[in-house]
Amino acid sequence: MTPPVIGLIGGIGAGKSEAARALERLGCVVADADMLAKAALDAPAIRSKIVEWWGASMLDDSGAVDRAAVASLVFEESDALERLEGLVHPEVERRRGAIFGAAPASTRALVIDAPLLLEVGLDDQCDTVIFIDAPRALRLERVAESRGWDAREVDRREVQQLALDKKRSQADHIVVNEEGPDALEAALAAILDELLD
Repeated sequence: MTPPVIGLIGGIGAGKSEAARALERLGCVVADADMLAKAALDAPAIRSKIVEWWGASMLDDSGAVDRAAVASLVFEESDALERLEGLVHPEVERRRGAIFGAAPASTRALVIDAPLLLEVGLDDQCDTVIFIDAPRALRLERVAESRGWDAREVDRREVQQLALDKKRSQADHIVVNEEGPDALEAALAAILDELLD
């Protein structure tokens, strides 16, 4: 029997990565879209196309794709973001399929951890969608500490995504992550148990 598929979404700094690690501990196999997209950028065909479109300034000194340069470009030009997603998305899908295809028989659920899950329609592949939430002040505190971002940077990134209220309304479950890792894992375990019943 194929394990159910969980879509994992959340606001920046809410603790989605922490939730993904908790789900792994609970016996799930997680495909992290951000990590897969970063790996896809290293594929020679994708790197070549990026240089063809936007020039050699998109590469760093070692000849690899300069992620900061690409991020800067796509945040400034919406059509650049669409082109990049069209290029990278099929490779991310292929890599996700390989991860899920290699999941052991004991896997309780397959997890798609993707910031743009709803925006790109991946929720259609999910049996349930979990939204990881946290109060804005706590989210800002976390990203200031972990990534050095201020509120302006968070807002700049969130405006590229579906509004948080819309994400909440489209999720099947909302987990508020403000009481620490143990409480987060317990909440996720309860959802997983319910899904598997």
